[in-house]
Amino acid sequence: MAVCYEDILSIDKIIEVYKNIRSNTCHKEKLVRFELAFSCNIVKVFDSLKSRKYFHHRYNLFLISKPKYRIIMSEIMYDKIVNHLISKYILIPALIPKLIEMNVATRVDKGTKAGIYYTKKYINSLKQNHDKVYALKCDISKYFYNINHEILLDKLSKDIKDPELLSLISNIVYSTDEQYVNINIDKMIQKEISRLMSIKAPDLDNKIKQLTSLPHYEKGKGLPIGNETSQILAIYYLNDLDHYIKEQLKIKCYVRYMDDFILFHHDKEYLKECLEKIKLELSKVKLTLNKKTQIYDLDKGMNFLGYKFKLNNKRLIILINNQTKKRLKRKLKRLKNQNASNYDNVKASYKGYIMKAHCKGFLYRTKF
Repeated sequence: MAVCYEDILSIDKIIEVYKNIRSNTCHKEKLVRFELAFSCNIVKVFDSLKSRKYFHHRYNLFLISKPKYRIIMSEIMYDKIVNHLISKYILIPALIPKLIEMNVATRVDKGTKAGIYYTKKYINSLKQNHDKVYALKCDISKYFYNINHEILLDKLSKDIKDPELLSLISNIVYSTDEQYVNINIDKMIQKEISRLMSIKAPDLDNKIKQLTSLPHYEKGKGLPIGNETSQILAIYYLNDLDHYIKEQLKIKCYVRYMDDFILFHHDKEYLKECLEKIKLELSKVKLTLNKKTQIYDLDKGMNFLGYKFKLNNKRLIILINNQTKKRLKRKLKRLKNQNASNYDNVKASYKGYIMKAHCKGFLYRTKF
């Protein structure tokens, strides 16, 4: 679908995406500040886009520790609205139709549910006609931090022809190049290490190792963690690889969830060949696979999307791995102790997640 800059120049569209942001924002203070001068702020967004003078402001960077340490980059409401506007009216109509069905992350009516569906479908299909089923599970090293700006924008230029739109998207993509980003990341890491040492936190060495290994942004690389546009651009960046695996390598059984992707096949040696060819293709977009990449014998099991998929005498067993169980129990216990208003909704969601696996005993043994 052809998109143009005029597609986002609408007060009604700006208000519409703001309402969507509002319904999904927990930071109520940010909403209150914006709504104190709501009309003026909406017009400000519109005018900056119409005059072609929009620029991305500084991020508020913060550190989260569950389930592991990660850096999140929070935008001011002004930038968040523009991000959602570009995503809904430009990136989704222009890019999503280009993606294969098995690329399931962050897409409407897909996500984890679709990833599980395809995984079950492919394993069950292969086990009918073959004695062995193998899975080449690939994981890209520090994916979001290593997406190359120049390569990404070159890909976008083939699907989005409007130069003004490309310039606007470039403004957001290049926002990670600002020097303050890495300076603030270093400050947060040092502050958290000092805090952990002062309270003599358990497992201190491991936590410090996690913190000091957090990635930084190299100039010309990386997408902001937390941006709406980043989610879409990240699933799009490997679209050519998806088509290569399906069309050139002739892998019929394939599923990708962001930077985790799996090739299912009955021939282990062929998967080894595929791995070498995939490494070569990834090198063309300046990416590498990490040490978690390997070929699994499904008789021994494979973890994906929080579940463990295993064949037992050709019967597919789906389990929830121990790490996921601990995380679910820990979060529900915390919400219950806090008398959180969303406790019942989260509990129902987790029960639905557990019911997809062959571990009803865990559900009944666990007192939420």
